[in-house]
Amino acid sequence: MDSNLQVISGTYHGRKLCLPACARPTQNMARGAVFNMLAGIFGPGDKIVAWDAFGGSGAMGVETLSRYPNSTVTFTDISDESLAIIKKNTVDIAANRIRITKADAPKVAKQYGNNVNLVFIDPPYENATVGIDFVNKLASIVQPGTIIVQEIEKIVPYSPDITKWEILRDKTYGRARFLILRRI
Repeated sequence: MDSNLQVISGTYHGRKLCLPACARPTQNMARGAVFNMLAGIFGPGDKIVAWDAFGGSGAMGVETLSRYPNSTVTFTDISDESLAIIKKNTVDIAANRIRITKADAPKVAKQYGNNVNLVFIDPPYENATVGIDFVNKLASIVQPGTIIVQEIEKIVPYSPDITKWEILRDKTYGRARFLILRRI
């Protein structure tokens, strides 16, 4: 589906991104703000191994690839349509920087979680508990220092376990709430 979604900055700045029909993408302005917050955590030369766990359009992972030349991203989703859109949105990006896999993120958490330093968690809003449970599950899998970017609907009452996660940022943009967490 055509959209106004595009890459905000970096090598692929301005690249138009397609959307799956059922997507609720992170809008350009909010995604730009999230990456501005991440700029205080990761430098442009840092090696980032990211997992876009609930891939959707792949916008968060593609933005990572665009901004950080030393990054690799694994995209997972359970939807064939989303996976096809992610493939379309990553065309012309070096194959050794991306992996696209049909998988249910909570079921493959151990497989992908202990090898990354950045995880994007943005399941459909109607499945808020999936994202919350997934963050709790990752606490016992990811390495200390791993960064989580979690998007949930702002009306969902939620506080991460501060004995496991340091809350670096907690911001609301429209109906979306973004938490940037670091594993203690």
